Amino acid sequence: SKMKMTADERNQKDKRPRRQSFQQGKMAINIAVIAAMALTSAALAFVVAVEAFRATDVPRHAQAPRGPPTRSSTAAAGPSSLFEQISLATSQASRRRLYHLVTASSKSDINDLHQRTSHNGSLESKTWTFRNKYPISYEVAKNIDTDGNDSVLETVPILLLNGFGVGSFHQHSLMQQILRLESKNEKQRYVIYGIDYLGQGRSWPENCDDGDSEDELGLGYSADTWLEQLKGFVGEIVIPLSSNKKVHLVGNSVGGYLATILAHRHPQLVESLTLMNATPVWGLNLPGWDGNLPPPKFPKLFGRLMFDVIRDVGIIDKYLEAAYVHREAFDGTHDDSFEGCSSDEGRGGQGLGAKIRACTEGKGGHAAFASILWSP
Repeated sequence: SKMKMTADERNQKDKRPRRQSFQQGKMAINIAVIAAMALTSAALAFVVAVEAFRATDVPRHAQAPRGPPTRSSTAAAGPSSLFEQISLATSQASRRRLYHLVTASSKSDINDLHQRTSHNGSLESKTWTFRNKYPISYEVAKNIDTDGNDSVLETVPILLLNGFGVGSFHQHSLMQQILRLESKNEKQRYVIYGIDYLGQGRSWPENCDDGDSEDELGLGYSADTWLEQLKGFVGEIVIPLSSNKKVHLVGNSVGGYLATILAHRHPQLVESLTLMNATPVWGLNLPGWDGNLPPPKFPKLFGRLMFDVIRDVGIIDKYLEAAYVHREAFDGTHDDSFEGCSSDEGRGGQGLGAKIRACTEGKGGHAAFASILWSP
């Protein structure tokens, strides 16, 4: 018996180094995989974050095409279609002329549009329910009818799609630019929509708890989810009020990505498509999780760390400074709020960075960001 115990102990002693070696090797592989994922995710998240804030002004490195527009790209009589007018307003909001998109009659026309600041625009905040469960925040901007001709005008809907990390407040300057164009068209009434994607801006599940609540269970913040949301919104809210049952889509950054796919899949719903710094891809599709909440431990931890980095006020300011030519376009100097709009209360004169940060203060942001990173 004594000899047998000694042999067993010897056996265990021989196995211990092999087991330790195996565990150490496995740990080294896991660390290497995590490190590679972290580096890749950090680089891609940085690119995504920078792309997200490239709106309403031209990046420092971007240059307009040299020389005046050619005859083929301009119309002597000025913008003739709403697509051309939206393009012109877009170029004004970004302080550049898009010669390959815009049809402007002359430089004086462009200056005239930029200088005209008075309009009777109103902005209304509303809520729409997605999947019979999720409250979606959206805004409707239009000119106030002072002549009693509203019922005889053709209603033309325009849907503005945001970049990542912001809400429809990022579209207020462009909304006002487009509304000023309406005075040149006596037969049409423009109705402009801005919408917050689920998990962005003010559109969140009702009871968020870092991805663990019943309302968040099974939810994935992927491009497919947002496309489903947009199709439902266009079909239920926008199209019923449209005179020709179509909508003009204007997409910035990931909004351009979503608008392009929506137009491709449902061309019967789309009258025109305007892209502003559109993101060509979306979703990192990282291994180990499909992005549907609740997240596993590592994606949850990594998503939390990355989210806290990119939502830091100083980091946001650096992103915006790199993306905009003029600091006054995002530091609160330029007030683009609509007077009397409930969604603008407390926001007038507030810098864009502070508005973006405010979107991240809820209990669902960390899990949402992790889901975005891992979603296909």
